[in-house]
Amino acid sequence: MATKTSDLLTAAAPETVAVVRGISDAHLDLPTPCREYAVRDLLGHLFQVVVNFQGLAARRPVDWSAQPDLLTGDWRDRFAVETERVIRAWSEPSALEGVSPGMGLPQEVVGGMLLLDLTVHGWDLARSTGQPYRGDPAVVAELLDLVARLAPTARERGVFGPAVEPGDPGDDLSRLLGLTGRDPARSPAG
Repeated sequence: MATKTSDLLTAAAPETVAVVRGISDAHLDLPTPCREYAVRDLLGHLFQVVVNFQGLAARRPVDWSAQPDLLTGDWRDRFAVETERVIRAWSEPSALEGVSPGMGLPQEVVGGMLLLDLTVHGWDLARSTGQPYRGDPAVVAELLDLVARLAPTARERGVFGPAVEPGDPGDDLSRLLGLTGRDPARSPAG
């Protein structure tokens, strides 16, 4: 089976997985556009997202306070495997029904938040490590709509920074990044 969410995740995942595979141990202490996170921290967060959102798809409780060190052993391959698992979890039509008991949001929005993290943090990691990141046009278009709805609350809660004007307002990825408080023109490791 497949859902719109799993189709969009399938489109977004390969680029982010490729970025994660391209991160060397020498990159782990570099800064990221997420001020409080070095590359290592952001990788750990994104890894926790792809694991925990598997549970959220099934409406199981997840523990965001647990901070396991997921960057051990062959973590790059494990990230790819967990990303495939989260896509499968959101391919079940029931994953998009109703309201998330843990987050109190419609399950469709929760799935969109996963897509947003996978895409935007994929860009964050690419930018921090000097790798390219294009962003799938269909994914970015979907996320622009979601971010427009979530931005006021996300800014109020400190999840998004103040909006940043994109250098190229015709570039949807730049617009998306700017709406989440990222400077699309940020230089690598800058």
